Amino acid sequence: MPSPLGPITLEADETHLISLTIAADHGVSCSTPPSHPVLVRALSQLEEYFAGKRKDFDLPLKTSGTPFREAVWHALQGIPFGHSINYQKLGEEAGVGTAPRAVGGAVGANPLPIVIPCHRVLAADGRLTGYSGGGGISTKKVLLDLEGISYRSSQDQSGPHSESLGQTSSQRSDPTG
Repeated sequence: MPSPLGPITLEADETHLISLTIAADHGVSCSTPPSHPVLVRALSQLEEYFAGKRKDFDLPLKTSGTPFREAVWHALQGIPFGHSINYQKLGEEAGVGTAPRAVGGAVGANPLPIVIPCHRVLAADGRLTGYSGGGGISTKKVLLDLEGISYRSSQDQSGPHSESLGQTSSQRSDPTG
């Protein structure tokens, strides 16, 4: 499907959405409209999300990962639209500890970005630290801006991103982390 991020590829099994891939370039996507009921629902909900008309996804999802990754992916689904969390706090909420790099590895392996909102995870100081989908940080910025989430760029030492529509007070990050 075309999107503001570039082409998105969706994959489903018989009953669940199992993969969402954001292309690294903004090339032309040539595919026929899906007929699979899960893909039709996913496409519709993603279009609504990008149009600013949807804040939550209501799709049957199936992920396959280690217990550590599954715990992190489950915790990601609890981050509300327009809010962010840091890696340490996410690890605490997932019950897997507070090692930010290990949690970041699980976040980066998320098979269903956007739907499982890994873009809502920032460094403890609000900086952007990476994004494994599409164009990386530029893709993450588009998603955060769409949701009005404040962030700091990697080079920025002055505070939250000034062009973002979000409010720092909506961030769920731990001030000690």
